[in-house]
This record gives sequence, structure tokens and C-alpha cells, in this order.
Amino acid sequence: MSDQNKITYKDAGVDTEKGQEFVKRIKANVASTHNKNVLGGLGGFAACYDVSFLKSYQEPILLSGTDGVGTKLQIARQLGIHNTVGIDLVAMCVNDILVNGGKPIFFQDYIACGKLHLPTMEAIVSGIVKGCSLADCSLVGGETAEHPGVMPDDEYDLAGFVVGVVEKGKMIDGKTISPGDTIIGLKSSGPHSNGFSLIRKLLLKDGKLPTSQEQIDFIKDHIFVPTNIYVKSILSLIDKISIKGMVHITGGGFYENIPRVLPEGVGAEIFSLPESYVFSKLEKDHSLDRNDMYGTFNMGIGYILVVDSSLVDATMNELHVLGEDSFVIGKTNDSGKISITL
Repeated sequence: MSDQNKITYKDAGVDTEKGQEFVKRIKANVASTHNKNVLGGLGGFAACYDVSFLKSYQEPILLSGTDGVGTKLQIARQLGIHNTVGIDLVAMCVNDILVNGGKPIFFQDYIACGKLHLPTMEAIVSGIVKGCSLADCSLVGGETAEHPGVMPDDEYDLAGFVVGVVEKGKMIDGKTISPGDTIIGLKSSGPHSNGFSLIRKLLLKDGKLPTSQEQIDFIKDHIFVPTNIYVKSILSLIDKISIKGMVHITGGGFYENIPRVLPEGVGAEIFSLPESYVFSKLEKDHSLDRNDMYGTFNMGIGYILVVDSSLVDATMNELHVLGEDSFVIGKTNDSGKISITL
């Protein structure tokens, strides 16, 4: 075969030179999240992290979590806004390990795309960097893979992986929760990264943004807001207040997530939630069943704490100092069930 007839990897849809250029472009931004424990630079075969600091722990427990952003990415594509979904990616992972009292130490990402569009990929990574800064963890590496012929050119998907640490004796696992404890909710920024398959069905028309500018603004300003990262506030709080259990309200809403932290036989009643413009509007505009909404969305509460009732005032005062809006939303009981009586 003559040289002019040879088929290259680039002809097949994978541009390795552009991939190398992408790494060069993001290198300094990624390095801004590094601390003295990160060894080597971006682009190696493996990320290296010095964990000799764990010697200061009596019984260090490593925690890990992995997650994605789900179909919220489809709205990112429609809006042409890609610099916040990286925050969502980090948030979904770090908020999960935070439930056990875990401090995130490093994060990795995986980006699959139909075609490597450098401005889009840089915007995504800028969001991941921002998320890591908000969570006080290092972005130590990742993988970006072109999937020509498998994904459309403008499509991408994200996955993240985080490693954290907690002192074994300080792990928060919900085992001491008992009937009569108080449930405190921390305000969410909106839907976070859950329930978007339903949201897209409600708000998009044939997968496209609505034509009304008012509706587009609602999506942009209230639906597409990045997920809150609660790490710094909660890690500061648990150094001062004894917390019995914590819950990250993600997919499955209240009904699926709260039972994950409750001991056998302990139930919970949610009797108060703050007013949420975004969820009230969705319910009103689309005649949604509120009970179904509790099993789909966070309903304005992104994170939950369970504390002894004697510590409620101290907990909420401290959260206020830390800049978090918090509300007493319920109590634990001996029903073994989750009930919502609003």
C-alpha cells in the first residue's frame, strides 16, 4: 500500500497530537490543586501520592468513592456551558465519603468524548479544578478518551474517583443513632446532579431547550446550578460537635438515602422543609406528585445531619458561622420507616 493510501489513527477519528496539546494546556491549572504530597507531574502512567502523613493517625482508614454527573450533561451541551459540571463531578464523589467523616485527599477524573474539542475539555477540567479546590483535595490525574463512531462528536461523559482518610475512632457511621434524635438539613443549591432524566423530560422539548427566554433562564439560573460541596464546613463542624450520622441526599431522594445511615429498627419522620422555589415551580408547572418528588429530588436539602437533641442549637449556630443555611427538618423514631408529614 502506498503512503498516500495508508489509514492513520487520526483518520479513524483519534487525534493523539490534540490529546497531547490538551495535557499541556491544563497542566498548570491542574497543578494549582497540588500539595507537597503529590509526586511527579501530570502525564505519567500513574499518579503518585506520598501518604507518610498518615503516620500522624492512630488508625487511618482510607475511604474511596466514585460517581458521575448523569444526564445533567445533556443540559450542559444544550446550554453550551461546560465549566461547572466538573464541580458537580467532584461534589458527587467527595460529599459521599464525607458522610463517614472522610477528608478527601486526591481525585481523578475520566472523560469520554466523541471528539476532543479543546475549549470544551478545558472548560470541564477548569470545573474539576474548582471543585477540588472547594473540597481541599488534589487533582492528581485522569484520562481523556476519544470514542469516534461510538459517541457523537459533541457528546461527552464524566466519571470521578476520590480517595479520602478518616481516623478509625472518629468514623461517623450512624450506629449510635436512636429514637428521639434530631435531623438537621443543609440547604442545597438546586437539584444538584440528580433527577435530571425527569427534569429533561419536563423542561426540554424533543431534547432541545425551550424557545421561551424565561424558561431558558429558569434552567440556567435554578436548574443548572452546580452541586454544593459541603466538605470544608462539615469537617470543621465535626471537630467541634459530636455528629451521630450524616446523609448525602443524592439519587433516590429521602426515601432511599436516609435509611442508609439508620440502625435496624430506627425510622425517621421528616416534618419540615424550607421553601424551595425551583421544586415548588416544578411541582406546580407540571402537576408532579409530591411523594414521588421526595423519592427523586433533594427538595432543597442536599445534606443531612443526625444529632442528639441537646446539641441542635450548638450545631446550627456553628453551621451559621460556617456559612451554611441549616434547618431542623425531622426526628428519628422507633418505626423503622421513613415518613414525610408535611
